[in-house]
Amino acid sequence: MQALLALIIAGPLIGAAAVFLPAPPGLKGRGPDQAVLRHGVTVTGAILAAAIVLALGFDRDHASRMQATTDISWIKALDVRIHLGVDGISLPLLVLTALLTFLCALYSYFKMPKGPSPKAFVALLLLLESGTLATFAVLDLLLFFLAFEMVLIPMYFLIARWGGSEGVPGGRQAAAWKFILYTLLGSVVMLLGLLLIGLKAGTFDMVALATDNGRGLSTSTQVIAVLAIGVGLAVKTPMWPLHSWLPDAHTAAPTVGSVLLAGVLLKMGTYGFVRIVLPIAPDGMRTFAPYLAALAVVGIVYGSLACLALARQGAGGDLKRLIAYSSVGHMGFVLLGIATMTPTGVNGALFANIAHGLITGLLFFLVGALKDRYGTADLDTLAGATGAALYGRAPRLGGLLAFAAVASLGLPGLAGFWGEMLTMFGAFDPADGLSRPAFLTFMAIAGLGTLLTAAYLLIVVRRVCMGVQAPREPGTADPATGPADVTDTPAAPDTGARGTPAAPGFADVRTYELVTWTPLVALTVLAGLWPAILLGLSDPAVQKLLAGGTS
Repeated sequence: MQALLALIIAGPLIGAAAVFLPAPPGLKGRGPDQAVLRHGVTVTGAILAAAIVLALGFDRDHASRMQATTDISWIKALDVRIHLGVDGISLPLLVLTALLTFLCALYSYFKMPKGPSPKAFVALLLLLESGTLATFAVLDLLLFFLAFEMVLIPMYFLIARWGGSEGVPGGRQAAAWKFILYTLLGSVVMLLGLLLIGLKAGTFDMVALATDNGRGLSTSTQVIAVLAIGVGLAVKTPMWPLHSWLPDAHTAAPTVGSVLLAGVLLKMGTYGFVRIVLPIAPDGMRTFAPYLAALAVVGIVYGSLACLALARQGAGGDLKRLIAYSSVGHMGFVLLGIATMTPTGVNGALFANIAHGLITGLLFFLVGALKDRYGTADLDTLAGATGAALYGRAPRLGGLLAFAAVASLGLPGLAGFWGEMLTMFGAFDPADGLSRPAFLTFMAIAGLGTLLTAAYLLIVVRRVCMGVQAPREPGTADPATGPADVTDTPAAPDTGARGTPAAPGFADVRTYELVTWTPLVALTVLAGLWPAILLGLSDPAVQKLLAGGTS
């Protein structure tokens, strides 16, 4: 199992290097582009298979213990070690990363984003996967920082070279620069906090530091460290008001870039709060917990109000941008759960992390499909172009969009429900030393956020799936009842009057899309109906982490 975890992390790096080697005879397919895209599917598929084997061999009876560990001295002068391992907190994130990257590679095999060489695209995708997997598996503070930073360059190039400029102020280059500047500046501050902890405690080993539970660090050191580390993690999460890079990055990114950005990269920030801040500097975290919770609930309401404004008819809102703002709200629930410093709240945060990755990943895939067919993600255009009939003209696509929307709003029985409920339960009874009246207020505001979330998602479903029936000029055909030419050719963007497509043409879900999206749908249902599959893993690890490794 030790070698397996190391292979999972190093495998994508080896695959990225192999991209630039010539394809073996007989594997070139119809051309070199197809061969390199097949290579991406093969490598990410192998990593997913290895992650599943790791999960199947994981000892669930000892989920709080680090398993599949590797511990090798790297920089003796600083006592920096190549220390790897997984427990019930990191294992689900590891498998989620492997799954989403494989689905993105598979989707790209059939629908490669327009841009430069596919070789560079696949290499960047594999480099991004390796950095994300390493973030969830390393157990040394400096290695965590290196892995945390490793994902920035690949995502920058995916946005800048393969993204689009529609609906993005300044274009995709500006969005990419905004993404990397925000995250790099946050990371510089975070590095100072990590160095402060390591130098004051005499070790960078995260397991040893968590076991010590802050006893070797003064309260003032913990406060400074939490402030510095928290800023870097909050930018990546993203927490209001450090979120402004996210809507532009999502809007400009290609479909697979948006899926990975929402599905796994945002989880790196919240994972850092749970793995580093909570157990290593509990006194400092207790000082900032009320402020973190306050900013979290502001983000919940702010994200929902922004989505409502974008969903309004005539606002010219972009559907990708709307889902990006929804992530600000959903990650607010994760931060609220962490701020409670209770097992219930932290378990809810970890569950919400996985649920958001599954559901929002599916939403970005679906929006990418709509944009592929109509050439735009503008809500007004989509509402007019689908004419009251997305359900009728593309019933499977409309049904999947409605499913993802109701899962995102937290419908009981689907994955989105449990995380939000548990975080609010945690806020109802926060940890000792935290003001219960304040957290009850935060819980009430978060409850209002769930209502606003339901409002904007149902508006989106009504407008995009049912459309807006515009009044017709005498003698014109009704787009809702007129014949639809179902083809595999993407239709041109709307150029007709009143939002009616000049040349109707709309393909329902294609086979490769169905194969790509089905695992996300199935896991959303499975996690909703059987939450113990995740909570049984995370709860023992969370209990141990909050107790400082003594339970």
